[in-house]
Amino acid sequence: MFESLQDRLGSILNGLTGRGALSEADVTAALREVRRALLEADVALEVVRSFTDKVREKAVGAEILKSIKPGQMVVKIVHDELINMLGSEGVPIDLNAAAPVVIMMVGLQGSGKTTTTGKIALRLKTRDKKKVLMASLDTRRPAAQEQLRQLGVQTGVDTLAIIAGQSPTDIAARAVQAAKLGGHDIVILDTAGRTHIDEPLMLEMAEIKRRSNPHEILLVADALTGQDAVNLARNFDERVGITGLVLTRMDGDGRGGAALSMRAVTGKPIKLIGVGEKMAELEEFHPRRVADRILGMGDIVSLVEKAAENIDAEKAAAMAAKMKTGKFDLNDLADQLGQMQKMGGMGGIMGMMPGMAGMKDKMASAGLDDKMFGRQMAIISSMTKAERANPDILKHSRKKRIAAGSGTDAAEINKLLKMHRSMADMMKMMGGKGKGGMMKQMMGGLAGKMGLGGMGGGMGGMPDLSKMDPKQLEALQKQAEAAGLGKGGMPGMGGGGGLPGLGGGGLKLPGLGGGFPGLPGLPKKK
Repeated sequence: MFESLQDRLGSILNGLTGRGALSEADVTAALREVRRALLEADVALEVVRSFTDKVREKAVGAEILKSIKPGQMVVKIVHDELINMLGSEGVPIDLNAAAPVVIMMVGLQGSGKTTTTGKIALRLKTRDKKKVLMASLDTRRPAAQEQLRQLGVQTGVDTLAIIAGQSPTDIAARAVQAAKLGGHDIVILDTAGRTHIDEPLMLEMAEIKRRSNPHEILLVADALTGQDAVNLARNFDERVGITGLVLTRMDGDGRGGAALSMRAVTGKPIKLIGVGEKMAELEEFHPRRVADRILGMGDIVSLVEKAAENIDAEKAAAMAAKMKTGKFDLNDLADQLGQMQKMGGMGGIMGMMPGMAGMKDKMASAGLDDKMFGRQMAIISSMTKAERANPDILKHSRKKRIAAGSGTDAAEINKLLKMHRSMADMMKMMGGKGKGGMMKQMMGGLAGKMGLGGMGGGMGGMPDLSKMDPKQLEALQKQAEAAGLGKGGMPGMGGGGGLPGLGGGGLKLPGLGGGFPGLPGLPKKK
């Protein structure tokens, strides 16, 4: 979503950090470019003006121009103002009210209200262990009520029985009554939308609000809307009074301006973001992490949380035990590839790693992308159990059969086998006996560099990230950056050889084995 803005701001701010001293003219020229980059990203003009004025006010002070590293100071100011623009802290859905808590979903037609209603209901049911009732108030769109009923069946969430001919306001009152009688903790009202804002829509929303007395009114907006998002948010806030925003299609290739504009204009927090079409693909919005990602600083905290959510702990423990013995077959490789895909694929993971956002294009040009992993999964799936457990038996005739079954050729199968062999060798080195194996020694040195020697837990004094809360993780990331690990990524990532430290006892992202599969083939720098 923010890739183009990330590239533009990254190049502008890198130009500043490389200079020894900054004049006022340097800051003004850089801010002109920042302003242009934000406008190109579809951020509203009034928001851009306010942002650049605040940055200029702080950046042209004498303390900045005379500081030891003025360029880095300007980057910090831009970073801080970006966080202020997005909202300083993440705000979850407020459930502190008498049951049933009424959540009203509003927005234009096609913004994803009904799907988002199902996603929120599933999230509240699984994470917060709440009993949820969903009710569709959309009597105009054909099969809108049936769509919500089907989502209820899919997610295992109760839906209000459909009675033909009822008005939206009557359905709202019946939903609240049914939730009280059924012992539901939360009732979510999925209201109707229009293709544009009109007076009848606003009157209907106000009447539904009066009849159901919602505790939360969430505006669902498409993150690809662009400049018009500001008018949309302002109109709904003035007429209905929203308490928060939910942005859908944040996984799209839009320019991200809506996210930056709507929060600044309404003053209402972005509470949740939709990051995919699946029902589980809804995330809390963390302003600081998004600002870090936009400025290419990575987002290790979200990466660890995503790993904890998507990776089977038992499988990871069994894998770790197997790796200690130095065994690593093609079944293990398939598990690793599958877990990577669950976490957002290569692009998603790289975007969250400090200093690695710019590597995505280079890796794609080298043929290391998610399509390659898909082909590798197809090759492994076309093998027999015996072949996966013992790749050494793969001779020409077997490879010919596998190539036909997976739609690939013998060359790609050989590449996969070569990669598997290099990873298996690496596992032996990491799990080796003697002084605790290569990984333990390496991570011990890294822990010392970061001043984490006494923290215990992980290998060689590294802490176990899976047992730390987000605040501790953020503090750890800052320590890593202070130790010089932020900009250039993790040590050992230079010219191939995988990403040591991501699992297998290092930074303990469970299931990520001895680095990312496929990376041992990265071309070395010339």
